[in-house]
Amino acid sequence: MQNRTLKLVLALLFTTAVAASADAPVQRRVVVVVWDGMRPDFISEQTTPHLWSLAQSGVFFSQHHPAFPSSTEVNGVAIATGAYPAHSTIIGNNEFRLGIDPEKAVNVENPAVIRRADQLARGRDLAVATLAEFLHGHGLRTAVAGSKQVALLTDRALRPDDPGSSPVVFEGAALPPRVEKDLPTALGAFPAIGKDAADRGNKIARDAWSTRALLEVLWKDGVPPFSLLWLAEPDYSQHETGPGSAASLAAIRSSDDNLGRVLAELDRRALRAGTDIIVVSDHGFSTIQRALDIAADLSAAGFDATRVARGGLRPGQVLVVSNGGTVFFYVGDRDPSLSRRVAEWVQTRDWAGVVFTRKAADGTFALSAAHIDSPEAPDVVVALRWNWDRSATGAPGQICSDGLSRGPGQGQHASLSATDMHNTLVAAGPDFRVGVRDPLPSANFDLAPTILWILGFRAEAAQRDGRVLGEALAGEVPPLVSFELKHLTARRKLADGRVWEQYLNVSELNGVQYLDEGNGTQLPASADPKPAKVD
Repeated sequence: MQNRTLKLVLALLFTTAVAASADAPVQRRVVVVVWDGMRPDFISEQTTPHLWSLAQSGVFFSQHHPAFPSSTEVNGVAIATGAYPAHSTIIGNNEFRLGIDPEKAVNVENPAVIRRADQLARGRDLAVATLAEFLHGHGLRTAVAGSKQVALLTDRALRPDDPGSSPVVFEGAALPPRVEKDLPTALGAFPAIGKDAADRGNKIARDAWSTRALLEVLWKDGVPPFSLLWLAEPDYSQHETGPGSAASLAAIRSSDDNLGRVLAELDRRALRAGTDIIVVSDHGFSTIQRALDIAADLSAAGFDATRVARGGLRPGQVLVVSNGGTVFFYVGDRDPSLSRRVAEWVQTRDWAGVVFTRKAADGTFALSAAHIDSPEAPDVVVALRWNWDRSATGAPGQICSDGLSRGPGQGQHASLSATDMHNTLVAAGPDFRVGVRDPLPSANFDLAPTILWILGFRAEAAQRDGRVLGEALAGEVPPLVSFELKHLTARRKLADGRVWEQYLNVSELNGVQYLDEGNGTQLPASADPKPAKVD
């Protein structure tokens, strides 16, 4: 811990910080490329030569984090808004939204769900404007392309079919309608997903198609001030075959190839010198050590637990919603006594990692400690247990996972494991320093403020939850004024005499909080439950 803290303090002391006083939008371009699920420890000169080279010529962020839960939709919105999940209102890939489906969870990236959620919220399901929406409001065009539907969350508004509309491509569909009509003619049909092992490379084909959509269709008439390309790999391959597998490494190489195509196109247009390139992943990844059916486990303990509440969630009933490495529990009528009993039961289970409740209780943290206290948040949230064990592929980090569709040896995320909660961020270009390894904590919700700063909207950058990554920027930057490491613990004595203890490691810089990791365990009755040492 001392070495890490020293590096952080030195970085604070030797960073020149001069805050600018007014907004002055500049002629600059920013291109963000998302590698879904990319772990930073898989970056190498051999496997990812383009990303490796970019890191040498720019900034590698060595302490980068996703928002928790470390899942795709949560972090797609965090990247797009610069907001904590509680403030954007998206806290899971799968959530129970009573107004959309009163019986079961919905996937928040589904276009039909997005439209219904916006309708219920009068067009503002996301409580914070995305970066694309803000730029549109200032007359600037954007271009978004993704091989997954999460790209739509970045820029979801319906738009007219005129040449000035900012296009968005999401899993082969597009807005405005004229773009969707033009795509098959220019690129061929969006690749289908195969059902057997031989066809699993089709996500690679989808990524290549989506990259071409950005470069050949969306950039046809020029590169706008902001572009985003969301690649599905290596997430898909890591889910199927585990981090570090031959298929996953091939998928990583394919994402690097697509990054190379983006860089080559900017070079061809002679725009590289005026363009900042940011490569980020939405989350890290772990290997499944143990697959669980937590709803069945809860039922076996005598609770009225279900994954589908036929006729609506009744008093006394608990709806269990899986998000992989994290599980949401929604209690009928928000019954506080039932919520407490669920949380206390969870603390007795050997798969439990960190337990969150609406308000902190014995042995739990409040939802607000993880910034997931949205208006429709669950009553109990549990990040599942993890360890540093290596998988069969040699990749460190294994977790428990809810859901039996994937099993041991395959990949999963969304927990508070160190391998889920540390992801990739590399940035290079005219606004970034050269050859820097940034030891300060950063997160996906810092991207929007940083991009706003680069594009000259400095007052708006200060309004977001995240911070401007000033230590990585050349020129004028906001000052770095505070840094703190926190080790939070919570305990409860169990009925059998054992002690439940959980922890959460948090870094805080300029008031912005970064969840490093968290875990929990049942200690023997004879144990003295002292806080674990922070490394």
